[in-house]
Amino acid sequence: MATPGQNAGALGAEHITGGFADPVFDAQAVFRAVMDAMARPGSIRVAAADTRPPPPLSAVAAAVALTFCDSDTPLWLDPALKQARAVASWLGFHTGAPLADNPTDAHFALVADPAGLIALDNFAQGTQDYPDRSTTLILQVPSLSAGEPLVLNGPGIDGSATLAPAVLPRHFIEQWTQNRDRFPRGVDLILAAPEGIACLPRTTRIRHQEG
Repeated sequence: MATPGQNAGALGAEHITGGFADPVFDAQAVFRAVMDAMARPGSIRVAAADTRPPPPLSAVAAAVALTFCDSDTPLWLDPALKQARAVASWLGFHTGAPLADNPTDAHFALVADPAGLIALDNFAQGTQDYPDRSTTLILQVPSLSAGEPLVLNGPGIDGSATLAPAVLPRHFIEQWTQNRDRFPRGVDLILAAPEGIACLPRTTRIRHQEG
């Protein structure tokens, strides 16, 4: 996380307030929540999100961004967030992360409108030798239990798990199948909802729950 820069006086109060109250402790807590959720796809981990970002950026998604983004991690914003100039200023002050105009240049992507998201294959996919050079997408969702139930299988899951996030990108199952077929390349998802965080690493198989 970035230390407040020398140009802080040029920013309005709404840009420099609302970050972590205890940056080290809060970032460690969110980091553990995300790592646990990534290791156990389908599980929901509560993340202390005592942040007050400008709308439409949510508190939980903001907490994830503050934890993982810094001056070495280009950040892409979806149109809903990019149009809110206060969001870019707030993220720039609290993280120092440069904004990526091209999604293929982004280490992280913040998405406030998953239903309108561009296709997953537009983001950095990594390479066979360096699969970690891919984009991790942070999707704001209103709920992790109110959507269509999805059945998850794969590493970190004992048998199967069920997750019902709302709302996901269009044609998500088809897109995700293609994403997983690119393994070890592909993107990973962090779902940020009011009740907590769930993660979908590229190794996870996802299908609709049969009626």
